[in-house]
Amino acid sequence: MAYKLVCIDIDGTLLNKKHMLTKRTKEILVKAHKLGVHIVISTGRMYTDAEYYSNLLGVQSPVIASNGAFIKEKNNDKVLYKDVLGSEVSLEILKIFRKHQIKPYFCTPHKFYYGNIMFKIFYLGSQLWGVRNNKLDLQYVFSWDQWQKVLHKEQDNIVKSEVIYRNPALVSALRNELMNVPQLEIVDSSRYNIEITRKGVSKGKAVAILAEFYQLKREEIITIGDSANDLSMIEFAGLGIAMENASELVKARADYITGSNDNEGVANAINKFILNNRF
Repeated sequence: MAYKLVCIDIDGTLLNKKHMLTKRTKEILVKAHKLGVHIVISTGRMYTDAEYYSNLLGVQSPVIASNGAFIKEKNNDKVLYKDVLGSEVSLEILKIFRKHQIKPYFCTPHKFYYGNIMFKIFYLGSQLWGVRNNKLDLQYVFSWDQWQKVLHKEQDNIVKSEVIYRNPALVSALRNELMNVPQLEIVDSSRYNIEITRKGVSKGKAVAILAEFYQLKREEIITIGDSANDLSMIEFAGLGIAMENASELVKARADYITGSNDNEGVANAINKFILNNRF
C-alpha cells in the first residue's frame, strides 16, 4: 500500500523525553514529504504551538491542533475546520472549575489563557532550560470575574479547555462531573491532564476530514501516537501505530508498535512503511 498521509502526535511521540526532535527523525520525515506524503502534526496543543513543530520539520502540510478542534493549512492560511466551545459551554466549565477550586486553562488557536501563575514560571523555566524554543501568546487571568469577561470576548475562538494536575485523586470528582456534561468531549493526553473540547471533536474525526479533503482512503493513512487522545486516529487509520512508550490501551488497539520516542520510533516506522528501509 502506498501511504499518502501521516498524522503524528508531538509529546511522547515525535519528541523524545528531552522534548527534542532528532536530526534523523526530521530527515526521514522530510524525505517522505518530498515523495508526496502529507506529514501532519496532530496534537492537543494550540495551533501556534503545533505550527512551530510543523515548521521545524520543514513541511507545508496542514496542522491538526487542540485534539482536532482546529485544522488549518499553512501555505494559504485556510482554516479547514473549527469547532469552538462557545460562551455558554465555556461558562459551564468555568462553573465546575470554581466549584472544585481548580485553576482554569482555556485556549484559542493562537492564545493561551491560564489561571495558575505557576504555569508562567514553568513556561519561562522551559525556555531557560532549552525545552521550549518557541514563544506563545499567554495571558494570566487572575479572577473568576475576569474569566467570565475573557470567555465572553473569545466565545467564537475558544476551542479547548484543560485541567493540569499532579494528584489524580484530587480531580476524580471534577472529571466525573465534566463527563456528565453532554456537550463535552473529555480525553487525556498524559497522566497529569484532562483535555476538554466540544462533543464529537477528536483527532480521528480530524484525520477523516483531511482524508476527505485529499480524497484519500483510510488504507492510505498512517497515524502515530502514544496517549488516549491519539486512540481515535489510531483506530481510524489504515495503519495505526503506537509508540513503545504508549499506554497499554493504545498499544492494544494499534496495528503496529514501533520503538519508543527515545529510540526514534517515528523515524523507524516511516522508514519501514514508506521509505522501505532505504534511509
